[in-house]
Amino acid sequence: MSGNGEKIAFIVDYNGKSSVQLRDLRSGNILPLRHLSRNQPHSSPSLSWNARYVAVIAQRGNRRLAIIEDRLTGRSHQLPIPGERTPVRLSLAPDGRQLALQVAERGKWRIELFDLSKTIEPDQPSGRSVFNNSTDEVQ
Repeated sequence: MSGNGEKIAFIVDYNGKSSVQLRDLRSGNILPLRHLSRNQPHSSPSLSWNARYVAVIAQRGNRRLAIIEDRLTGRSHQLPIPGERTPVRLSLAPDGRQLALQVAERGKWRIELFDLSKTIEPDQPSGRSVFNNSTDEVQ
């Protein structure tokens, strides 16, 4: 759930693959995700404060990676996981500028923190969303 409580991301079965969906809790509408309609299956969705950023673990070929979609700019940020580490779960900081990633490697689990502050603008709880509530388009 987004920090402001207006959006929720969850996993659904879409044509036999796990896929992330984003829902506006006020209207009940499913909101479009431009870059997350592929690289399935998806798991472990996480949202920033205003749901500007949607992060998931995704599959590309035989590799799993973290993908963060910036719904304001339409850009996608991909965080490949080097080595033999397999991402299991992620958590995006409310401002979107840090990512905690639980990884498994040779039967051992650990948490890795990634600083995204050089590539991602903060999603601040300004009291006003950057998105129009009814259509969720950029204002």
